Formats: sequence, structure tokens, C-alpha cells
Amino acid sequence: MLSTLKRLTLATAALAFAAQASAAALKLDVYNPGEAAIFPVSSVLVSGEKDAILVDAQFGKGQAEQLVQKIRASGKHLTTIYISHGDPDYYFGLDTLTAAFPDAKVLAPQPVVDHIKATVAGKLEFWGPKMGADKPAKTIVPHVLEGHSLTLEGQPLEIIGLDGPQPDRSFVWIPSIKAVVGGVVVAENIHVWMADTQSAQSHKDWLATLQRIQQLKPTTVIPGHFLGSPSLKSVAFTADYIKAFDVETAKAKDSAALIAAMKKRYPNLADESSLDLSAKVAKGEMKW
Repeated sequence: MLSTLKRLTLATAALAFAAQASAAALKLDVYNPGEAAIFPVSSVLVSGEKDAILVDAQFGKGQAEQLVQKIRASGKHLTTIYISHGDPDYYFGLDTLTAAFPDAKVLAPQPVVDHIKATVAGKLEFWGPKMGADKPAKTIVPHVLEGHSLTLEGQPLEIIGLDGPQPDRSFVWIPSIKAVVGGVVVAENIHVWMADTQSAQSHKDWLATLQRIQQLKPTTVIPGHFLGSPSLKSVAFTADYIKAFDVETAKAKDSAALIAAMKKRYPNLADESSLDLSAKVAKGEMKW
């Protein structure tokens, strides 16, 4: 009897070790075109031993084609393309990616699908002429994700924030490797895009989401937009930027004053076009 119990204990321990080993096998490979593209937006390939899930699909056709090459070079079987947000820099590249990987499921949460359906025509009209040959031949609307998670080789990728006040602004948490794929919620080394969150409450909700990320104590954070190398500091940077933007918006008489104040606070940040548009929206000089 004792021998049987010992064997069962050893078997259980072996299974637990195997599960941990499987969790540790997940890896992240980040593609971000940086200043070579209109948007320095991140696509993240989450890979297991054989399969992979892609988070976000790039904006322009040229960047999506480079992403296809990266996925093929990985040697992994792409099971799923997950779209984290409804702005076009996250999904316009789906045309190219689905042509290259026709068997991959294309999924997004219901709020993201609703966002895409409601805005895709206007976004294509606005951005199409600016994109030239990088414009998608057709736009792909993802299927609705059932539940709040994806699974890769037995390991969960949790979608955090779908039950909160901003369900279209969620992030991906991979507990087995303590990694956050931040999507639209997190930025680094660039002016943060503020035009889509135009109320004080939306900024409070955004700050609460960033606090939630910090509470998870991740060891890796991949911002949705960044230049340079991504780091854990991106969460605090984004929170500080939101707070600074609110302070300066309240003081500035117009967008020019707001832009000047934010440049003074952050003299070395790239993507000043985002600041310019966000400031005009914040001061009521432009509708978005």
C-alpha cells in the first residue's frame, strides 16, 4: 500500500513538473516596424512547441508581409490570429495574413468586432488615400471570441478587461510566463494616442486598467505602440502621460498651448502627429 502511494505521489509530481515545463515553453516574438511605418504598432507571436497564436495584424500591407515572413520562419503552425482592438492599425493587415494562413482562426472580443463594424468604412476612407499601395485589398472582420481566453498547447492567454468599463480596451495576460501583451492600453517612447478617450471618466478607467497590469506583477510587458525596446517602465510611463495630459489640458487655452506644454514635459518623444491630433480633439478644435 505504501509503495502504491509513493508511486502515485511520484507520478503526480512528474505530471506537475511536466505542466510547468510546458508553461515555460511559451515564447514571445515581437514584430514592430518602428519609424519605417505610419504606426509603430506591435504584433506578437506567442509560440509553443508546435503551434502559435498571433496577437494583432499590423496596418499596412508591407508590414503585414514582413510579419508573414517572420511567422513562416518560426516554423510554427499558426492556429489563431487574435485582434485586440478595433482601430485599423490592429487589423488592416488581416487581408495579407489570412491569404498566407487561410486555416488560422481570426478572433476578437464582441466589443472589438462591434467597433470594427461601426468604423471600418470611415477608417478606410480616411486612411486609404494616405496608405497608397499599403491599403488592404479588402477588410476582414474577425469572428467573435467565445469566453475570455485563448488556449495555446494547454496554456491560457487571458483577455483581461472584457468585464470592465472599457471592454474594447483590454489586454492579454499570459500567466504561465507572467507576460502582458498590452495592446492599445500601453505605449512607450512615443506620444500616447489620447483622441479616442475624450472624457475624464475614460481616463480614470484607463488608469485603473494600468493599475491592474501592475498588480499582476508581470516580468514582460509588450506595449501596443512603442519605439526602441519595450520595457516594464511602459506601464508607469503611460499612466504618467495620461495624468500629465489631463493637467495640461485643463490649463491650456488652445491646442497649440497644450502641444507646447506636453513637448516641454516630454521633449524626446516621437510621433508628434498623435499629440497634435489628440490636442485638437481635447480642446474641441476637431471632432474625432
